[in-house]
Amino acid sequence: MLTIHHLGISQSDRIIWLCEELGIDYVLQKYDRDPATGAAPAVYKALTPFGTAPVIAHDALVLGESGAIIEYIIHRLGGGRLALPPSDAAYPDYLFWLHFANSSLMSALMVEMIIPAIEPANPDIAEALRGRGNRAFALVEQRLSEAPYFAGDEFTAADIIMAFPLTTMRLFVPREIAAYPKLKAYLAKIAGRPAFKRALAVGDPGLKPVID
Repeated sequence: MLTIHHLGISQSDRIIWLCEELGIDYVLQKYDRDPATGAAPAVYKALTPFGTAPVIAHDALVLGESGAIIEYIIHRLGGGRLALPPSDAAYPDYLFWLHFANSSLMSALMVEMIIPAIEPANPDIAEALRGRGNRAFALVEQRLSEAPYFAGDEFTAADIIMAFPLTTMRLFVPREIAAYPKLKAYLAKIAGRPAFKRALAVGDPGLKPVID
């Protein structure tokens, strides 16, 4: 049996959504953030050596890291669905966005969280750091002007992993997206997927999708 250790309003939303899209049965173990600090509780941090969300348990295996979990579930439990094979012409695009989500976009947004602390003394550094996020969102807009989904014509796991930094992460790092009309249309389309709605209702009931 697959258990998803779900930290509220976190990247583990992706894993619930993935399982809903694939129709994979799972047990959801929910954890609340510390009300004072917003951090994960100690019991959650103890699940894996690095101590961050998401985390799954499958039989005797305990696994962290969004990308690793997505790949594991798709190939061990999902029959390869929502991934593209190397023979597919869109495979390079699939790989790029699957890894861009956390390697570049999420890291840029995490850095933006500390910009207010360094900006008064280091405005040039702050501006350079902010520029990484701006370039990332510009690249997203460009891609969505070329194709309906990140890997091309079909919805894949690349869309699932990209959604969190483009939506829920903006609760932590506010960003206006009026200047990105293709992104706004894409997020509205994603939020309309039945599996997305089910995942939100299960993982974070009452949370309004951040799509505007």
